[in-house]
Amino acid sequence: MKTFKNILAIAFISISMVACKSETTPEIKTVESKTEINTNAAKKLDPNATYAKAEFGIEGMTCAMGCAKTIEKKIAKMDGVKSAKVDFDKEIAMVEYDKAMVTPNSLEEAVAKAGDTYKVKDMKTVASFSSDKKHECKAEGKACCAKKSAKEKTACAEDCKKACCADKA
Repeated sequence: MKTFKNILAIAFISISMVACKSETTPEIKTVESKTEINTNAAKKLDPNATYAKAEFGIEGMTCAMGCAKTIEKKIAKMDGVKSAKVDFDKEIAMVEYDKAMVTPNSLEEAVAKAGDTYKVKDMKTVASFSSDKKHECKAEGKACCAKKSAKEKTACAEDCKKACCADKA
């Protein structure tokens, strides 16, 4: 029995010596990684381009962080898009784009690619976005020349070229 233990001990020591590496330098592995380039930062916009502003409703959004931000990022990554903002509360998107590179149809396709449930409605080209407007019609339940007298409000409506005031005159 003692001889069997000695043979087993010698076998164990021999196997562990053969199994251990005698090299002292660590093994170095090279792993290739794919680095993503932020296309918004790298995107060059043509200063001589003709830019248009489009405003359209989006149906099917259920949250601000998931839905609205996803759509906003998809549109903003498009070549020729200068800026994109999706307002979840108002369910609208406001996009400024290069007319030569982007069409309203391509904007609609980008929204559709962001998710099957999103649908574009009432797309229109505007001079300024609704959030940029300082003048809103009283007929729509919003402030119209809020701090002006009745006479000034009438003059404001006559001078106003906005579509909301066109039917007042």
